[in-house]
Amino acid sequence: MNTQKVATEYRLSHWAQIIQKQMDSGQNIKDFCQSTGITKNAYFYWQRKLRESACTELTKTEELRNIAPSGWMQLESKQVQHFKEGLDIEINGCHIAVNADTDPELLKKVCRTLRSL
Repeated sequence: MNTQKVATEYRLSHWAQIIQKQMDSGQNIKDFCQSTGITKNAYFYWQRKLRESACTELTKTEELRNIAPSGWMQLESKQVQHFKEGLDIEINGCHIAVNADTDPELLKKVCRTLRSL
């Protein structure tokens, strides 16, 4: 067990709580630091450290997500559309189907033509 890593994680957790308290307080950083006895330098130092840590974790997560075992292939996930919303119009035997893929300009022209009939 790496005690230095544990200590750093503890400090990051502690400062994350302090920074969250500042955001929840509604005070600006200068007033918050004065009221709690924290120096602005320490506040901004740990704020930067927390951001760096978050970015590092995000990068690690992205790297792990993109790793595929040797001989395997990473597949892209696709959202499955279970239903297709649309509108069917039938006038005097003429059938018009409108959905999300319908060109809006074409639909305007069709509506103008139908109004003129």
